[in-house]
Amino acid sequence: FLASMFYAKLLSGAIALIAIDTSSSFGCPPPERLSRLLKATDSGEAPIILMPCCYDGITARLVAQSGFNATFMTGFGVSGAGGYPDTQLVSFNEMVLAAGKVAEGLSSAALEQVNYGEPDYAGEPPVAIPCIADGDTGYGNAINVKRTVFGYARTGMAGMMIEDQVAPKRCGHVAGKAVIPFDEAVQRVKAACDARDEYEALFGKGTGPLILARTDSLVTDGFEDAIQRCIAFREAGCDMTFLEAPQTIEQMKEYCQRVTGPKLANMLEYGNTPILPPHELQQMGYTIAAYPLTLLSASIKTMQESLQLIKEGKPTLDKILDFSETKDVVGFTKYAKEEDRYKC
Repeated sequence: FLASMFYAKLLSGAIALIAIDTSSSFGCPPPERLSRLLKATDSGEAPIILMPCCYDGITARLVAQSGFNATFMTGFGVSGAGGYPDTQLVSFNEMVLAAGKVAEGLSSAALEQVNYGEPDYAGEPPVAIPCIADGDTGYGNAINVKRTVFGYARTGMAGMMIEDQVAPKRCGHVAGKAVIPFDEAVQRVKAACDARDEYEALFGKGTGPLILARTDSLVTDGFEDAIQRCIAFREAGCDMTFLEAPQTIEQMKEYCQRVTGPKLANMLEYGNTPILPPHELQQMGYTIAAYPLTLLSASIKTMQESLQLIKEGKPTLDKILDFSETKDVVGFTKYAKEEDRYKC
């Protein structure tokens, strides 16, 4: 059978739907699915990839249920949900466990959306949207970087971000950052790319997580150094680049003009980078627009407001879903159907 994936495209404030044939991607590995999305956007066949960032099973399910084509597991979010700042207090194993929960949330949402395996299943392919995982600095030397790629690959991640900060790293929009030397940064990225290729050699074409190489050197070493690092990362074999925290639209444009391949724009509200509409970012040359803290920040704000209402003895109904909606979002509806399906 044939299936089509629909992309929402923002043009002059209006939403247009573009159908892309995905019949050949039925059942394909997550990195291959992500690769096809990137190629469709870069070719102009599809709009920029809007990528709200998740950090656990429920946020992954929400992103998938809302119809987005991809997501990113943010280390800030994983750290924040654990009650920590994004200063690499969370370990490699904790991040891999979080990736497993994200992957499970994405796959469960995909199966539910098409009623796969149920009597009313219409034959549409279940599509678990691809996720890029935050690999921070790789949790050690180049060998640790390779192990991190393999760890995320085994959880079903479509890609991994690796960055050039000194460990312990921190959020790219806070003070106190430092980066490793240029050549060492390139070798770190090369190790990640080698691990991608080694994983693919072991498990087949399209299984190696795509590598998103990030530099934070703009703040520490200047814009030209950041550009040269991105160019060198591409020469080392990375699939995508991410120049963190450009401070002007001019810097964003120049980055897109001078660096080849897919590029990520980090749309952090109240951060250092100008927040631009998706269509403007695509016109500049960006492939992905990531929204790293929107879900975490929105949930914190709503929880704080709800707690204040409880403290004041006031109702919270305006802040919450009704119970049936909450049950459905977390999977009770699907669970009940599955339970009935296997009853004797």
